[in-house]
Amino acid sequence: PIPPAPPFAELPVTDVSLLIRDPYAVYAKRVLGLRPLAPLRPQPDAALRGMTLHAIVEALLKTNPDAATPPEALRATFLRITAQVLADQVPWPSARAFWQARMERIADRIVADELARLAEGRPQVVEERGRLALPGMDFRLTAKPDRIDLLHDGRAVIYDYKSGAPPTDKQIASLDKQLVLEAAMARRGGFDKIGPADVAAIRYIQLGGEGRTHERDYSPQLEQENWDGFLRLIRSYLSGEAGFTAFRAPELIRYEGDYAHLSRFGEWSLADDTQPEKVGDHG
Repeated sequence: PIPPAPPFAELPVTDVSLLIRDPYAVYAKRVLGLRPLAPLRPQPDAALRGMTLHAIVEALLKTNPDAATPPEALRATFLRITAQVLADQVPWPSARAFWQARMERIADRIVADELARLAEGRPQVVEERGRLALPGMDFRLTAKPDRIDLLHDGRAVIYDYKSGAPPTDKQIASLDKQLVLEAAMARRGGFDKIGPADVAAIRYIQLGGEGRTHERDYSPQLEQENWDGFLRLIRSYLSGEAGFTAFRAPELIRYEGDYAHLSRFGEWSLADDTQPEKVGDHG
């Protein structure tokens, strides 16, 4: 196959893992602007569940709780918001009942951990976009973090809400670069509300399972190594050295992307060599 190698100027941090796994999908999505069609019969699927649960915790933060808020009061607020958001966004009674029951089951854990977080610091960035220009390149990395808290000592904690299982340290090391690159952006002033800030930790808040908060391995050295690797990756695409190869490094052998049919997968196999070909304004 001959993957295209066009120039592109911006990428959201959520698509970095996609660029690693399936570069052709980034080409189709971000360069050509193609999106899958919405289903004719919408269903209460994983994507809707994720968006709904994110809306619940975002609305909870907008009530401005603090570390002194009584747990029973915060729990009642959490469940009231859950019921309201589900009523507004989920038109399937069975799904509403199931998701409400799930949130009731983890409410005590969510509330206890939230009060602990508020004792450490305060949320400063909640679903607000940041941007960072890459040095020496006409390119920007963007991000819309679920949440960044500033601790009392001025350091930042990067949070991401997960409706499913959060990535492991091994997955973060190989593919899932979102939080470590958001940490790199925070350190380099990519978020206006906090300015340049040292980072204390990266954590996932699981809105499912037991509702636990999961901390992942993090250090300034690890962040720097990932940032340097990201710069090399983007430079290789901007120079035309790398092309947008389909299924370059799928995490699962049976991985199927939204754009596999456009890449004409099936007329070639993962064992075939690729031949990047410059298009666009490479000259």
